[in-house]
Amino acid sequence: MIVHTILETAASSQLGGAELIAFTPTPAPNQGINTEGLADFLRRFFGPLFLVIVSVVALFFLFTREITRFVQFIILAIAIGVIFYVPNIIEVTAKAIAGALGIQ
Repeated sequence: MIVHTILETAASSQLGGAELIAFTPTPAPNQGINTEGLADFLRRFFGPLFLVIVSVVALFFLFTREITRFVQFIILAIAIGVIFYVPNIIEVTAKAIAGALGIQ
């Protein structure tokens, strides 16, 4: 702030105040991480991969006749599938975790 005032004074005395704009500092652009569309990208990338893995593992459990493990796996797969396919669940969860960690 002091340097800005000194530059303003010097500019106004030498240039008559007409070109004072050249010495005003420009604000730095927001350098935060852009996460716009991240959840959609994750759904498009991991969604089909998730379905393929679930299908292969479920078929394995069915062919080996491990019905108890198959049911446990399907319940777990449904719970994980909710994360990928319910709208805004990733955003809400991420905001909740960030709020719990004190990040805004």
